[in-house]
Amino acid sequence: MEYQHCGMMAGRISELCEPLQTLKNEHGPLTAQMEQLYQSSNLIGNNPSIDNWVEQINALKEDVVTFVQHLEPHSEREEGILFPMMAAYIGREMGPIAVMEYEHDQAKSHLGTFLEKTDNLNTEVKANEAKDLADLVIQAYFILKEHFSKEENVLFPMAEQMLSDEEKEELRRKVMTV
Repeated sequence: MEYQHCGMMAGRISELCEPLQTLKNEHGPLTAQMEQLYQSSNLIGNNPSIDNWVEQINALKEDVVTFVQHLEPHSEREEGILFPMMAAYIGREMGPIAVMEYEHDQAKSHLGTFLEKTDNLNTEVKANEAKDLADLVIQAYFILKEHFSKEENVLFPMAEQMLSDEEKEELRRKVMTV
C-alpha cells in the first residue's frame, strides 16, 4: 500500500500517515483527562482549608486510575511498535527514542508512586501530605504535556519521513490491533 496521502509540502510534513495520525489523535482525549487531573491536583495542593483530605485524594485517585487505563495502551503502541521501528534507523540508547522512553518511565513512575501511596490511606491525612501526593500527579502532567508536544512536533514527523511505505503499513496493522 502506498501512502500517497502522507507527504511533504514545502519541506514540511503536510500530513501524517494513518497510524501516526491515530497516535497523535489519542493525545487529545488524554490531554483533556490530564487537564482535569491537573485542576484537581492544584485544588488539593493550594487549598489548605479542605476538611476531608482522604476524600479529596481518593477522588483524585479514581481519576488517576481511569487516566492510566487510557494512557497505558497508547504507551504500549508507542513503546512496543513505533519506537522499535524508529530505533532501527536512529538507535535507542541516545537521541529521541531514549528521551521518549525516559519520559514515559518518569510519568509512569510519578503516577505509580501516587497510586501506591494512596493505596491504604488512613483518615489522618494532613494538608502537607495531600499536597505532596497531588504534586506527584502535577509532575506527571508537566512531563506528559511536554512529551506529547515533542511527539507531535518532532517524533511523528520524523517517523513519517523515515519509515518506508511497507513499514507504515506494518505500523498501521499493528497499531490498529493493539
